[in-house]
Formats: sequence, structure tokens, C-alpha cells
Amino acid sequence: MYKRLLKSQISSKFFAGKAIIITGARQTGKTTLTKSLLKTAGIADKASIFFNCDNPTDREMLSNKDLNFLIKLIGQASVIVIDEGQKVQTIGQTAKLLVDHFKKTKQIIITGSSSFNLLDKTQEALTGRKFVYHLYPLSLEEIYPKKNALELQKELESYLIFGNYPEVVTIKSFEEKIELLKELTASYLYQDILEFQQLKSSSVLLSLLKALALQIGQEVSYTELANLLGVDKNTIERYVDLLEKNYILFRLQPYARNKRREISKLRKVYFCDLGIRNAIINNFNFLAQRDDIGALWENFIICERMKFQAYHKIYCDNYFWRTYDGAEVDFIEEREGKLFGFEFTWNSKKKKRIPKKWQQYPKSSWEVVNRENMQGFVL
Repeated sequence: MYKRLLKSQISSKFFAGKAIIITGARQTGKTTLTKSLLKTAGIADKASIFFNCDNPTDREMLSNKDLNFLIKLIGQASVIVIDEGQKVQTIGQTAKLLVDHFKKTKQIIITGSSSFNLLDKTQEALTGRKFVYHLYPLSLEEIYPKKNALELQKELESYLIFGNYPEVVTIKSFEEKIELLKELTASYLYQDILEFQQLKSSSVLLSLLKALALQIGQEVSYTELANLLGVDKNTIERYVDLLEKNYILFRLQPYARNKRREISKLRKVYFCDLGIRNAIINNFNFLAQRDDIGALWENFIICERMKFQAYHKIYCDNYFWRTYDGAEVDFIEEREGKLFGFEFTWNSKKKKRIPKKWQQYPKSSWEVVNRENMQGFVL
């Protein structure tokens, strides 16, 4: 079992009179983390009550119930865990009743794999009553807590091909990794989207995912995708939004101060896990047989940096930057009144030059991140 970096942050918030919400894609370890938190806190199974809301019976027990019923349902348990809480129709109302009544005497923990269903439903009801944490697939810091650079370099290619899902990382056999990733994409990945969003066409969703998987690191045009798939632009935009809220992909928006000179409308789309991305396009070839190494590296290192930001509380806005004449910076952090620009290259021998137009920004920096100097960036 890998020690998750969120664990100490969450433990410090126990019994503070607020609900703890843990979001993240399916199979990233939310339930495992929750059980580990209870064990570390010395809370025995008898002192907690666990609702698995994938189970219709558990889901029904928490939907549209008044406070008296909930008090009797919970009994003497000191911790209430609601797993996959987005499936409870009235999760916001239910959580509010529990938090307001029990305050610091009991701890409510809610996990969810869809921010659309969970965070949106609890946003108003739990204002000022919750701590929210996002659990990513395993970070390099969690896999290599001792920062073993040599071991990391040996396994780095595997993460670009098979991703960082906990069970996938644990499995040693390449064949078993592929089987598990195919199972994840077939059974779990779209479950909440298809079940709760009532999409008219699952085939369009899958076709869209394949198209996006082939465009990682590129500016994406919703109009072009709509023409390609034979649907309207609004449908594409809605589907991409749902995929982001279900932690399958994420978007970077362009940084622009000069609207005439710099791209300001197109977005870049990346996948939250490269194993899932490669499963979608059914390509598990190793790097020597691929022509998308640069895109894989860019997607991977941005994901790792975002995990690093979240777990180390680096508060910033993330962007990319490109001008109409082709000057670009892969990744930008805007924080503390400064701009930190990063260029990513897999080949450490390839020389990169800072764009002249980027240097015109005051309080800006620029750095090249490759596989040899990545440790300071994500570890």
C-alpha cells in the first residue's frame, strides 16, 4: 500500500464540525484512503458506519430522509462514511442535516467520482460546512517517497504507457496492466456520465474521447470536433465539460494579455491518466515504437505538477501561451504576482530557446523541464 500525501492533511480536519469530501476518479483509492484514515485515527469498524452508494439499498436509505430517521440509522457510530455519495439524490440536504446536528461529535466523510453530481449538489447546502480534497492517481512522490531518482528513471517509460492508477502501478506484468486498463475503460470510466447525465449517444462520447486522445498537447477546436463527429458545437462542449467533471480529462486555457497577438479562445485538453488515454486509442506500444513521445511527456509532467501543486498547497492559475506567429510556452503558473513559464522536452539533449516575446512580460521566468531534471519540478 502506498502512503497517500493527502492523508495527513485530512486527518488534521477530523471532528472539526465539518464534512470531509474526497473526490477523484474511480479506482484512484478513495475508499482505501478512507479506511486508512479510520485505522490511523484508532476508529474501529464498530465505531463507524459505511454506506456504499453503488448499492441501491444504501442509496435509498440516505435519500429524502428526515433528521430523526438519519439519527436512528447512524446509531452510536462516531464516523459516517458515504462512498460514491454523488449517487444519493439529496446528498446536499442529507449531509447538511448530519453536520448541523452532530457538529464535532461525529465525522461525516463523503467520497465521490463525479464533481458534477457531488460538488454541485453540495455546494449551496454545505457552504462553510465542508473540507474538499481531490485524490489523483498515484503521484511520483507517493511512489518514490525517498526520491530515488535512479529507480524513477528505470520505470519512467512505464508510467507514460500504463499510467499511475494504484492497482496498475502495483501489477508487475505488462499484460495484466493492459487487461486492467481495458477493464477500467470499459466498465468504470463512463459509468456516472452515462448513468446520471442521460446522454443521447454513448457512441458520440466514445468517438469524442478517441479524437481528444489523439490531440493531447494541441489546441482543440470544438467546431472542428463537432464537424468531425456530426453533432453541434454545444454538444461537444457539454460532453467535454462532463468528462472533466468526472476526472477523465482536464483543460488548460491560454494566457493572454494582448488579444490581437496571442491565442485567447482555443483550449488544450489533457488526460488525467495516460494509461486510460492509451487504452482509449488501444496503443500500448513502448516509446521506441511511438511517434507521440512529446505529447505523452507533456501530458505526464503537467499531471505530475498539478498533483505537486495540490498536495503542497501551491495556489496558482495554470495556463499555456502561444502567439499567432507560433511562439509558445507549454505551461504557465501565475502566482504571487509572477509568471513562471515551463517548456517540456523528453530529449534532454534538445536545446530550447526562450521566446523573445515571452521575455517582454515583467516578472516572468522560463525553464526547460526534461526527464533528467524533473525531480525538482515534481518531487
